Amino acid sequence: MTDDTQWQSPGDRPGGANGAGAPGIPPIPPVPSPASGYYTPPGQGSGPQPAQGQPGWTPPPKPGLIPLRPLDLGTILGASFRVLRRNPRPTFGAALLLQGSAYLLLYAVIGLVTFLSFSRIYSSTSADNATIVAGSVATIGLASLVPVLLSAIVGALVQGIIVLEISRATLGEKQTFRELYRRARGRIGALVGWTLIVGAVILVAFVVLVGLVALVVATLGVAGIVIGVLLGVFGGLGFVVAAAWFTTKLSLVPSVLMIERLGIRQAVARSWNLTRGSFWRVFGIQLLVSVIISVISQVVSAPLSFIAPIVVGLLDPNGQRGAVTGVVRVGLLVVTVIVTVVFLAISTVVQTATIALLYVDLRMRREGLDLELVRFVEARQSGDTGVADPYLPRETGVPVPAADDSPWA
Repeated sequence: MTDDTQWQSPGDRPGGANGAGAPGIPPIPPVPSPASGYYTPPGQGSGPQPAQGQPGWTPPPKPGLIPLRPLDLGTILGASFRVLRRNPRPTFGAALLLQGSAYLLLYAVIGLVTFLSFSRIYSSTSADNATIVAGSVATIGLASLVPVLLSAIVGALVQGIIVLEISRATLGEKQTFRELYRRARGRIGALVGWTLIVGAVILVAFVVLVGLVALVVATLGVAGIVIGVLLGVFGGLGFVVAAAWFTTKLSLVPSVLMIERLGIRQAVARSWNLTRGSFWRVFGIQLLVSVIISVISQVVSAPLSFIAPIVVGLLDPNGQRGAVTGVVRVGLLVVTVIVTVVFLAISTVVQTATIALLYVDLRMRREGLDLELVRFVEARQSGDTGVADPYLPRETGVPVPAADDSPWA
């Protein structure tokens, strides 16, 4: 038998690298190169194995908040809460500052007007009480309109900022509140208008239902009471079902307004089409997030509601309402307001983020948005700053430069 160890390399073998043509030496089969797709490392058996460096399946990229693929429930829930700590200043910080200010203004206006109104009632004669009470109620209602409108504007601004933050966080961008506000510029008015339209429709529907019940009760006597109760019960259930249906079908309108920059009418049609066939999924996820937020809020606020009367009872067992008791009551009220404002900000961020993520998910499933997002990320990573915004419709997509130079930034 020939000893092959005398040749230090395959090229030293008689007849060439594989020994072909050398007497008594069988040819060595060529080892497939990595370019062929498979190779067999020495001592690893004869089965084909993937070549080193050969491209194969890789998980979808995750440049930022979410992986660029259709999202499952766990991913949506996790990302909705993770946005609070990923970029807290323009999300939680903005919601806490803006909504907290509007909330405190609402409390201050209503409290001041109520105090002045009741002061007039206490100082008036019994003959004027009815007139003063009616006027006071009307004054409180009118005075609360201004902070309510301000709250709607502030809420729309916060909602728009969070929607844009989700869209940019998906691409791995981390922008400041100022940059997000520049992107939102020109769309806040449409979002405020949509918010007011929704509020007006719900208010009108509720007033019509209550008015109809009151009319039936007032005109039909005893039978009207029975009919009014039935109408109120079934009408109320129908109102709730209709409100749930329409709010779910149109829940993506704010995302379309801010991200695709369409008009209100186009945004309504767009939201309706995107949620077609996905109503229960969109409704269920939004309901689940609302329940989670509500449970967490109750867990945190329940101890305050339980401890407050105990503390007041210990400090003032005889109910004399002394100075110390008053200070404690005010302190507990302040703590309650702070907790309420904090959870209002958290719920706004999480629920708005959930809806924005559902919007992105539905576009990935229906329109292949994930592929456009991947192309955009890869182009930006390669230094191409003139690539079109992947969220815009192709017929309106225009080159978008870097965030600081963007006409929408």
